[in-house]
Amino acid sequence: MLEKLPEFVREIESGRPLLVTDKGIMAAGHVQKALDCLEKEGLEVVVYDEAQENPTCSSIVACQEFAASQNIDAIIGFGGGSSMDTAKGCNFLLTNGGQMKDYHGYGKATKPMLPFVAVPTTSGTGSECQSYALVSDDETHVKMACGDSKALARLALLDPELTTSQPDRVAVLTGLDALAHALESAVCLPRNPISQIHSQEAFSRLARAIEKVIDGNASLEDRSNMQLGAAMSGLAIENSMLGAAHATANPLTARFDLTHGHAVALMLPHVIRFNKQDAAANSTYGVLEKLIPEGSGFLDMADWVDHLVTKAGLADLASFGIKEDNLAELAQGASQQWTGKFNPITVAQDDFISLYANALERMAKSA
Repeated sequence: MLEKLPEFVREIESGRPLLVTDKGIMAAGHVQKALDCLEKEGLEVVVYDEAQENPTCSSIVACQEFAASQNIDAIIGFGGGSSMDTAKGCNFLLTNGGQMKDYHGYGKATKPMLPFVAVPTTSGTGSECQSYALVSDDETHVKMACGDSKALARLALLDPELTTSQPDRVAVLTGLDALAHALESAVCLPRNPISQIHSQEAFSRLARAIEKVIDGNASLEDRSNMQLGAAMSGLAIENSMLGAAHATANPLTARFDLTHGHAVALMLPHVIRFNKQDAAANSTYGVLEKLIPEGSGFLDMADWVDHLVTKAGLADLASFGIKEDNLAELAQGASQQWTGKFNPITVAQDDFISLYANALERMAKSA
């Protein structure tokens, strides 16, 4: 499938694209394979391999400054969500100027942006199908969602073989993040018939493969289901939004250094139980519960997700030094997250504290 990349680049009428990636993807050899395909077709490619995990405003500026000196005419995001976010963030600044905070929200880019092609090497963020770049403020660590329809990839190339080089832990955490995307987009307030088609198909594909990923014996078909499921989850988010699991996860990442997928996975079952108080959300979960693999032995969505977290051996909140004394501060951070505003049930400060407390207590009891 990667051999189709030159065709994609020609389709967006590019002759000198910037390929944005990171050192790990370079070391895996995927970038060289892409370059071989592109250069064989006479395309001149500029490589930027300094994308950082959880990109910040300053790391986006570094990419933009490099791109500005290279006379490029398109951008290829090649890697995981961080490479995608760096590529999209670079596109904002390169074409529209200013700072990333100027684009916090949606639709604030007034000028055309460069054509963008997305090539994911993980199965998690679904960033290849979203018009948002997620960028953290260097000082406050607040994660900003900067979106614009012009930032959406013109084309996304999905090749499951590119995901085979992921470390097992990365595959598990990105897979759980994709599962959270499917479940949160399915019940969020802006859900609609289009987003729910994507949410349900995404969940169906992810549910049938995620335990094999956790077990470390995923086949190429399983990886294909994970990658397509992640992309469809991205489409679901693009047409709706997320919810409280992501709102509670972001402060854990910012203040206690949990990776995003880890934080979301720990909080997700507690958010599902909270959301089941809403009749419409509970009905939607019921539809999706019928897609949980029969052999799992679980009929309840929250219990099944709890099972996945336990099976994956994810370290609990206490392992990161989180105590009851931290919950009010975390809840305050969660209440400021944009995604929480789209949860099917309004989440007050005390509700956020309870969600964190439930996660802290549940993990302590299972230890």
